[in-house]
This record gives sequence, structure tokens and C-alpha cells, in this order.
Amino acid sequence: MTIRRLLVANRGEIARRIFRTAQEMGIFTVAVYSEGDSGAPFVSDADLGVALGGTTAAESYLDAGKILQAAVSAGVDAIHPGYGFLSENAAFADAVIAAGMTWIGPPSAAIAAMGDKLAAKRTMAGAALPTLPSVEITDSVDLSTAGNEIGFPLLVKASAGGGGKGMRVVNSEPELADAIAGAKREALSAFGDDTVFLEHFLATPRHVEIQVLGDQHGTVLHCFERECSIQRRHQKVIEEAPSPVLSESLRGRMGAAAVAAVEAIGYVSAGTVEFLLDGSGDDAQFFFLEVNTRLQVEHPVTEKITGLDLVREQIRIANGEELGYNQADLSINGHSIEARLYAEDPANNFLPATGRVDIWHPAPGPIVRYDSGIEAGSEVTVEFDPMLAKVISHAPTRTEAALKLALALERTRLHGVTTNRDFLVAALRNDEFLAANTTTDFIDRVSIPGQRVPTECELEDASIAIVLMAQKSNRSKAIALRFMPSGFRNSSMPSQQMVLIHGETEIVVNYRRLRNGSFEIRIGEETESRSAKLLSSTSDHFEIQLDGVHASGYASKFGSRWYVDIPAGGLSLLEKSRFPGADIADIEGGLTAPMPGKILAIEVAKDDSVTAGQLLVLMEAMKMEHQIVATFDGTVADVRVAVGDQVDNGELLVIIATEGA
Repeated sequence: MTIRRLLVANRGEIARRIFRTAQEMGIFTVAVYSEGDSGAPFVSDADLGVALGGTTAAESYLDAGKILQAAVSAGVDAIHPGYGFLSENAAFADAVIAAGMTWIGPPSAAIAAMGDKLAAKRTMAGAALPTLPSVEITDSVDLSTAGNEIGFPLLVKASAGGGGKGMRVVNSEPELADAIAGAKREALSAFGDDTVFLEHFLATPRHVEIQVLGDQHGTVLHCFERECSIQRRHQKVIEEAPSPVLSESLRGRMGAAAVAAVEAIGYVSAGTVEFLLDGSGDDAQFFFLEVNTRLQVEHPVTEKITGLDLVREQIRIANGEELGYNQADLSINGHSIEARLYAEDPANNFLPATGRVDIWHPAPGPIVRYDSGIEAGSEVTVEFDPMLAKVISHAPTRTEAALKLALALERTRLHGVTTNRDFLVAALRNDEFLAANTTTDFIDRVSIPGQRVPTECELEDASIAIVLMAQKSNRSKAIALRFMPSGFRNSSMPSQQMVLIHGETEIVVNYRRLRNGSFEIRIGEETESRSAKLLSSTSDHFEIQLDGVHASGYASKFGSRWYVDIPAGGLSLLEKSRFPGADIADIEGGLTAPMPGKILAIEVAKDDSVTAGQLLVLMEAMKMEHQIVATFDGTVADVRVAVGDQVDNGELLVIIATEGA
């Protein structure tokens, strides 16, 4: 049956990406959406949108019954699951087929075979793929014996897991029981299955995966590799293709192993076989990690180097078409790198962030690919993954691809919610990255700044641009004497002043309009003045002349906050009110929630003595556990929350008094 009407059982950037290809193929597209996503860009991109109701993933995108009901009501003949949510749910695949619709993905038997990581390891060992030693944790297993059998350090992993959820690195036996308990809680919350196992831990491997394609006529081939070694919390941040360390011989061996792996489970459609690579060159060893029976987040880099559209291939395969090419027909063209833009704070251990996207403008150049799920005004909540967009470059060489991507990210206008953009730019330009020293310990090993620190000159120039734009804006809003030029005075008057704040830095801009239309500028207590003139401007774009130097950029005001984009990057400055409100002093010794979330456990009570580093509160946010620990020795003066409470970012949790206070 030819697919004519396609429903995507997903949201955000992956839904938009699938709609794009489907519509290019002449297919009518249908979106499903939760209450909070009713105004999201992916809903507008589809030809039809069907409300699922509910606010959480469990009430919407994980509710198979609701999705099937939406599919029937919209008259669709196929469902594409994207990635995450129900994409690797064998029962959902069976339900789609039973309802008379085409499932765009592998057979449910293949999904089931690889859905349990322990069973998958046994299957792959039977197919002669190298695997790492592992032990399943059951009630009958002695933890001490199991831990020592694997050897420390080791990994605790969720059998049904993915994305780093339900995973812990354990360095010694005393840590093992708590790590297993935490991994089981996290796995149960994220996947509904708390089965975990221990696995040998490779401290500094590379994460290399092979893209595979299989049609319904017996053709199975690979589309080369991707390297995804730069990770935080076992979640990928930067991916690239091809890997910079694979020799042709090793590429051939890993590709053949990946094909053998999926042939062993009768695989059809697009999928990925993931390996850990220890070493480089022909002598490197690789070990089977898992099979992802779906499209991967990082699939665009494979598309860039091969020229394939993997979503198109999935749809063609589901239609029963032959691939129409063989392994020898595929080749690698250049190098591609993908960076994941997340709403998270790299300066605060990459904790997820929530908030509003005030400004979103992809860079006009250099030309890169944006797969985004946002637009200006989008809200980032705790309900779903905090990825905002993927930005993908392609160039003849790896160095060019890295620098091109860094420049595009730098020129992307992105403001509002806290993001990892500055971290990505710094990582892509780092000497270790450019030298391909990108093992999985990269973020821990290499000191990459989480935020860009602007120079004093950049802050001053941005502040002057703000003053000029504010002058024009104020004049345009004037009710009386609108014919008068901005800043005009008919007598000798003191300079006007604007105070701007960036972090801990305060910039005082004193300015006076001159008869020639320019402004005399003095920063703070400086006696030497600067000359500035606004040459032209739109609502947010400016062209200025500053001390004879021409400069351009963007400046937008949201409330009392100014967002400025200059060639060096984006800045956020707070305009200090001339009538400030009363200061609210921080509560001494108060520990606050680093993000919105739910309180899972409270490990202390009032009057307990605590030491620095001791666990106080356990939170869950975005299906991950986060520990709130004491920052100094003291006594618990108060506990402000209870187990089960939903807390906001910055909400006070525990107050600790220092000894003798």
C-alpha cells in the first residue's frame, strides 16, 4: 500500500524534519500534540493537527491509545514514530499494523529483540560480535561478588534505558548499592522497567555508531559511521561523520559487524548499531553497545556525507520499494558535524533550564542546516527534553566543518532561556577538538568554558549601541515636541546617564548629544570621551559609527533586559532602573532548587548536623535525578519542602546554619 497520509507520533524538531521530507514526497501530514504544544511550530508545519490532551508525556505522546485514536480519526494510512517516546515500543508497532496502518520502522520482533539490553547482548554474542562483560542485578545476586567479578570502575545501566537515564559510574564497592538504587528509580520513572545490570567500564573509549538500512527484499547495508564521543551525563552533545580515527580497514570491519548484527534479527528500515571503540587505527578494539531500532537524533551528519535522505529511505522501505543501490554505490563526501542546542546551563553542571525563547534567528551565513523545534516565544518546560535545535555543518575537511559550525552558532541570535550555545562554540574551536582528541571523557578532561566572557571593550561598545537605540526608541514614542532631535538641550546641561549590568559588571554610560547629530560618550569616571553616531536602524538592527569605526549588530529590549548581538557573539545586559526597589537579601545558608522539579527524597531533618558534600535532598527533573548537597559543615536550621512537592527554579529547600551561628 502506498503511503499517502502520514501521522508523526512525536513533537518538536523531529516531527518538523519528518514533515518536511514527507511533504516533498507528496504525502499529506498529520501532527498530534499535547495541551502545552498547541501553538508549537511543528503543529503549524503539518497539514492537520489532532489534539491529544494532557500536559505530560505520559498523558500525550506515550499514550498509544490516544495516538491510534487520532490516527483513525484523521484517516491516516501510516505512522512514523520519530525517536524517543513510542519509537522503540514493539507493542505500539504491532497495534499500528493491527489497525491496518503502515508502521514506518523495523518489525516489532526486531524492536523487542533489541529493547532489552541484556537480551540484545546475548543475541549479539551469538552473532559473534564482541561484547563487554556484564551481570544482571536480581534479588539473588550478591552485589559484592558481582561488582568484583566485573571489576571497578564499572557501569550500572538500565536494561530498557537510553539517553543516559538509569546509568551510573561506580568507582568502588561502597558506592554500588546506592548507585543501583538510584539507577533503578530513574529507570522505572523513565521507562517503566527498573531492571539494571553491571557492565565493564571503559574509561576513555570513543562512541562510534554505524548507520544501517535494510529493505524488505533482503538488502542490508551500512551508511558508514558517526562518532558521538562528546557527551555529558552519557548524553551526546556533538556528533560527526565520518569518525576522525577510523582507518579504511577498521571502517570495513565495523560496518560488516553492524550488518551482521541487524541481519541476525531480521532488520528492516533505518537503524543504528552502537559500539565502544578502544584505541584507534587498525589495532583498535570495538565492543557492541546496543542497537537503536529507530532514526537517530544525529542522522543529519550521515545524510550530509552520503547525500541520502534517511527519512525518505524509511518511507520508501515501508512502501515496499527496493533500496535500488548496494554498498559499493555509497561513498563518503567531506565531513559533517552536528551540535545540539540545549536549554541547559553548562556553567552549572549542564542542568536543564526552563523559560521563554525571546529571540530565535538562525544565522544567514555561513550556510548550515537547522533542524529546530522552536520559534521566538516558545516556552521550554520541564515536561519534555530540553533540546531546542540541531545545527549541522558540512565542508570538505573536518577543520572547516568545525569552524564553520562554530561561526554559524555564534551568529545565531538566540536569547531568553539559558542555553549551551557558548559552550558548543568554545568546544568546536578548542585545540583538542580540532586535533580529534575526542574520547568520551572530553568534557571532563578539557576545560571548556560554559559561558563566553566578553571583553571590557565588547561590553562598552554594546552598551553604547544600547544607548543610541534607546534614544531613538524613546524619541519615536514621544508625544510632545516630536520634531526635536533626540537628546536636544537648549542650554548647557549635565550629561544623561544609563546604567547597564552584565553579571557582576556595571557599565555607566554618560552621553550628550552634539549639534552634528553625534553623541559624546564617557564610560564611568573616564575623562576621555568617545564619539558615537547612529547611522541607520530598524526596529532592532543598528549601524553605528564609533570613533570613526563602522559597526553593526542587533539590540532588542525585553522588559528591562537588553539583548545585543555583535560579531563577537550575543550579550545580555540589564538596564538598571533609576528608581530601584528595595533589595531582597539572600537567606544565609539557604540551598535552592537548581531547576523546576519534584522532590523524591529528603535525607535530613531539622537540627541534624551535616558535613560539606552530604546529600540533603534528591530531586527529579526531566526524568533525571539531581542531588542537593551541603556546601559547608553546619546544622540544619529548617527544611522547607516535603517528599512529592513540585518546586520551582530557585525555590528554597533547606537552610543550614554554620556551627556557632
